[in-house]
Amino acid sequence: MIRFGTNPIAWANDDDQSIGADIPTARILDEAGRQIGFDGIENGHRWPDDPEALRALLAEYGLTFISGWYSTNLLLHSVEDEVKACQAHLAKLKHNDCQVMIVCETSNAIHGAVVAVNDRPRLTDAEMEAFGTKLEAFAAYLASEGITLVYHHHMGTIVESPDEIDALMAATGPHTHLLFDAGHCAFGGGDPVAVLTRHAARVRHFHAKNIRPAVTSRVRSEGLSFLQGVLAGAFTVPGDQEGGVDFAPLLQILADVGYDGWIVIEAEQDPTQRNPLLYQTLGLATLKRLSKQAGLI
Repeated sequence: MIRFGTNPIAWANDDDQSIGADIPTARILDEAGRQIGFDGIENGHRWPDDPEALRALLAEYGLTFISGWYSTNLLLHSVEDEVKACQAHLAKLKHNDCQVMIVCETSNAIHGAVVAVNDRPRLTDAEMEAFGTKLEAFAAYLASEGITLVYHHHMGTIVESPDEIDALMAATGPHTHLLFDAGHCAFGGGDPVAVLTRHAARVRHFHAKNIRPAVTSRVRSEGLSFLQGVLAGAFTVPGDQEGGVDFAPLLQILADVGYDGWIVIEAEQDPTQRNPLLYQTLGLATLKRLSKQAGLI
């Protein structure tokens, strides 16, 4: 069953918490749940850590907890150490009946730093294979706990480009799945349709992030940081006329493989420049219309 969700970073950013700091938490939840009508919302720094407190808070606004970002440090730590470190987050997911854990390796990531996104870390082929082996072992543990690992390819990290997405999928086994993010794929130099077509069978979570190509090109050419790009308007929602990603073929690909997970608008913008209520409403309406055309709903 397809469900539609959002992420609070449209209102209040996690990487730079000064962005949207003046927006009350109640407003975020009221707009997302009661006004726009999303089914669920992902994790954010405003939400309580206690699993039951989180469930109860979101339920007040008609929302369920979808899942949340988990930063792994597998390049530095053992799988056993990662298993120990994830227990509180895992408990939150299980208590809220989440199906997936959103994972990204951040031990050397630069997306939250004042560093040009062009200067991100990269792995050799051998290093990617070794990382994939550890990630698969961690994913197997999560599977034994009833949770599917979905890996989030992301700007400023070791898995950004289409070649790196391909390499990660080749280096992992049946327990590791993909969070496909249309915006990060395009920003990372990929053709979203081509990349999703290659890996659709392993996609278990979908981020409907759009990009403004004029801005992402400037981020590259001027050596801007990831967060500078965010503030400049690199990302937007499906349906925005400035957006460069066509979501119709992507949703058709998902329909063709029988995708039945969450479709989440994860699109951080500066809320002082682009009203989250208006943009998120546009994004959800666009996704529902295109999903119906594709036969997803």
